[in-house]
Amino acid sequence: MLYSYIGETANEVWEKAVLDLKKSTKNVNSRAGKTVENLHSIFQIANPVQRWVTKRWEPISLSFALAEIIWILSGSNDAKLLNIWNPALPKYAGYGDTYHGAYGYRIRKNYGFDQLERAYNALSQNCQSRQVVISIWDARIDMPNEKGEPADSDIPCNICSFLKVRQGKLDWTQMMRSNDVHRGFPYNVVQYTILQEILAGWLGIDVGAYTHYSDSLHYYVTDNFEINGKNNICSYNTDSLRTTKEQFDEIVRKMYQIMQIMAFNDVSERELASLMSESLGNEAYDNIMAMITLYIAHKKRYYNLEQKLLHSCTNKIYCDMWNAWINRKNMNKGI
Repeated sequence: MLYSYIGETANEVWEKAVLDLKKSTKNVNSRAGKTVENLHSIFQIANPVQRWVTKRWEPISLSFALAEIIWILSGSNDAKLLNIWNPALPKYAGYGDTYHGAYGYRIRKNYGFDQLERAYNALSQNCQSRQVVISIWDARIDMPNEKGEPADSDIPCNICSFLKVRQGKLDWTQMMRSNDVHRGFPYNVVQYTILQEILAGWLGIDVGAYTHYSDSLHYYVTDNFEINGKNNICSYNTDSLRTTKEQFDEIVRKMYQIMQIMAFNDVSERELASLMSESLGNEAYDNIMAMITLYIAHKKRYYNLEQKLLHSCTNKIYCDMWNAWINRKNMNKGI
């Protein structure tokens, strides 16, 4: 059976899929516990810029989602850096110095060339091409062994991306072998719709539809999650990440450098404020950098700087999502 979810935003399609899964009785055991699963689910988001799932009862970690994006765009596989923004990540992806399945490394470095840059060059010269496929799965190192044992703790769930330019817009199709609707899907949609928007900017064209295929859409029965029916979070993203490729390369280089300084140095409140004092020259990326830094300020209890960073962000959805995450965190602590 094929399950199909079509909507204008990520929120819409996610909610439809959750309601279907909640009715499912298809239990499947996995190495991480029992799941409820629907095979062969396809999503289509008409406006991929509206990528944030804000109806999840347990709010997603905005700072981690944005930090992971810069990590991916930089082509990094440095586990220690990303773990700063998500200390629980090693429990799922392993305790090594690098992550085996790091999407950015797979896309930009794994095969000896930058697939994102090659896609840009190919589509610039031949916008009708049907051959632009970004490969993430690497059978040499990802296939289970003859006993069916995983090759690593961090095997990519994303397999590949199909890119097409049609009617002056960039359509993006993402293929997933496995997709947790609660823990994974909200982050995966953010990752690949941002790549779609960035590449469309390089090409100087509009963003088309985003299609997302999950061969195994599931949730773990131990995850007690619901749809937030009383959601007061602004769900409209007002930022545009479109730049030229040259501008993008310089912006992301600076952002990743700042993340490394924050992650691996015991920065004071003054030093952290100084790092954020120089604009990247693009409001949307300044907002991302503010939200990434916000987590560090909160973690270090630099509460005055935390408030300044929050007020500096001009994208209301980011501010609302941060506040929702903090409020939920405080509730879990009983504060």
